[in-house]
Parts: sequence; C-alpha cells; structure tokens
Amino acid sequence: MEEHESLDRAAERQLNDIVIQNPLPRERGNREHIEQVADHIERHLGPIHQVFHEIASDIVHIDIHHVKPTPQRDFNILITTGMSEKAMVTPTEAWECRFAELMLFLPPSWPLTMEVMKREELYWPVRWMKMLARFPHEHETWLGWGHTVPNGDPPEPFASDTKLCGFLIMGPPIEYEPFFAMKVNPGKTVYFYEMMPLYREEMKFKLRHGVDALLDRFAAGRIGHVLDVRRRNVCRGKKR
Repeated sequence: MEEHESLDRAAERQLNDIVIQNPLPRERGNREHIEQVADHIERHLGPIHQVFHEIASDIVHIDIHHVKPTPQRDFNILITTGMSEKAMVTPTEAWECRFAELMLFLPPSWPLTMEVMKREELYWPVRWMKMLARFPHEHETWLGWGHTVPNGDPPEPFASDTKLCGFLIMGPPIEYEPFFAMKVNPGKTVYFYEMMPLYREEMKFKLRHGVDALLDRFAAGRIGHVLDVRRRNVCRGKKR
C-alpha cells in the first residue's frame, strides 16, 4: 500500500485544543453517530473511562475515547470518534472502507491526564490520533490497511525519548476481530484501524517489500501491539 506525505508540522501545533470530560460529552458532532460508536466501544472493549473532547473543530469533530486497563487486559485503549462521520475519498476498489476510526494501545503506566499531557513525550500519541483522523478529510484522500504516514520528510522522532517516527495503519489484534467492523446501516460500515508506530528503517522496508513482509518481521521479533517507545527495531541492520 501507499505512503502518505508527512503532515505539516505547523498544523500539528494547532490540534491540541482539548479538554477531558466525564461523563461523555454529547453536544458536538453528530450526536447519534457519536453514541453509536461509543456503544460499540463499550459493548466490545468495556466502559469508557474518559473522553479527550475537542473544543475547536474544523471539517470533523474528533474526540478520543479512553478505555482503562482491566485484570484481563493490561493496557489502555484509545479510540477516535468523529473521523467516520464523513466518508473518505477512496479508490473504487476500496469504496466499502470509506468510513474509519483509529485506535492505539498504550501501556498501563502511561499517564492520561491533562496536566501530564502538557509534556510532548506523553501527548504525542493523542496528538497524532487527532491529526490522522482529520487528515483524509483535509486532503481528500483516505487511510486504510497497510498505509504508512511519516513524521516529516525525512521522518523525525515523535519525541525526545524515542526514535519512532511514523505510523502503519493496520487491523487490530485477532482477538478484537468482532470490534473491527461496526455496521451502521446497509450502506455504511465503520472500520476501526490500529495505529502502529514505526521506525524509519521499518517504513523503508515496508515500501520495498510490502506490509505482509513487515508484519512477518514483527511476528518473528515478538513485537506486541502496545506502544513501547524503546522497542526493538526489526529492520535495523537488515539488508534492503
């Protein structure tokens, strides 16, 4: 699949106008659609603990829903709501995939409060979820399985404590297959894609050899789905 051009870094800094609210805010965006997505999240993943609610919106209203760890699931789950209010501009062969939301898995120790997330090394996952959820609608394009998005050209690390510098859009782990697709009506199905952070070498490898070859590297290296800012680079030192 394709690699999208990097997002404008000046635009990044304008997308951190959020507030955490609980219970769920309902006054912005398409209320019925927000409730459908929220109900889908709670039916398959568990109670929504809090919402990173966007104050200022353009094109689409993007919120981030947070599902806390449980005794059976030792990580946080973040899911966008609002990206799927509008259809993406997809090629004909991907027409069914024109509605999407994004999800990201964070360690249980990752602080998720407004105060600590003023630090960029903690806030960047939320920032990028908001940016990527808006990206297809701003640029009349689409995001789907196998796409990669780098942080700049050349890609730069997301924060000072990591060398991760791009994302792969992929399906969630197999145990979340029932969550992956939400049928709204006969003409609309929303797909929930995982954002997998990548190193520069991994993005280059994927562009040369394809997403399946990269996923094979992840499987061989036992790379999990939960964000690890210092995880092993599965393509470092490999022949390309």
